[in-house]
Amino acid sequence: MEAVRDLTFTVEAGELVCLVGPSGCGKTTLLKCMGGLLTPTSGDVLLEERRVTGPPPGMAFVFQEYGRSLFPWMRVAENVELPLKQKDLPRQRRRELVRDALEAVGLADAAGAYPWQLSGGMQQRVAIARALAYEPQVLLMDEPFAAVDAQTRADLEDLVRRLWQERSMTILFVTHDIDEAVYLGERVIVLSASPTVVQEQLKVDLPAERDQLHTRVAPRFAELRTHVYQQIQAAKRGSLRDGLTKSDPPPATR
Repeated sequence: MEAVRDLTFTVEAGELVCLVGPSGCGKTTLLKCMGGLLTPTSGDVLLEERRVTGPPPGMAFVFQEYGRSLFPWMRVAENVELPLKQKDLPRQRRRELVRDALEAVGLADAAGAYPWQLSGGMQQRVAIARALAYEPQVLLMDEPFAAVDAQTRADLEDLVRRLWQERSMTILFVTHDIDEAVYLGERVIVLSASPTVVQEQLKVDLPAERDQLHTRVAPRFAELRTHVYQQIQAAKRGSLRDGLTKSDPPPATR
């Protein structure tokens, strides 16, 4: 079964780009290919002109299911430190990176806690801290806020924007939430229904400084989210139309 078709796009260094598309269009599959977790059957993923054949050393991944990505028997600081042990860093340097990452996500006081003692939003902050401590050049995020409540989601969105601005990372953020994509991204890539192609690449011309109270009620925000919504609905209609065409019986002959 073909999941992704001829799909080509570029993310520039230091960009924050959001990927959206109809449910089941292959967003997570695409992100795993980009992170070297899946090997595409054709085509290449290039990072700084080098072909990705496995997880690159300068890339970190934040998954949707934080409960499965954190080890419940390890304390918060231990969870954050774990990937650093592969870097062969001195213990003191690892501790500095862990402390800095936890402070960056507002969890400096939770280093000694276990993940199961924290709320869902705090657990996802731990997962983000673990990615930050790795000092990635590229951060891939796969619907990381889908399982948290609306208020926590808003706080985490602002956290990602702040960290992106402070640390000059390249972030590719997959989401099914159109408002989130427009709020977060400098650019939104709209994917078609499966087999997936790039339907549109939309520049988000909102101010660099954004906040939940004012940005989301701005007329331009409404225009952008409406446009993305229309594109996704068009992708769904195209998929339905293709499905009906394929299932139609052949015309009768005389």
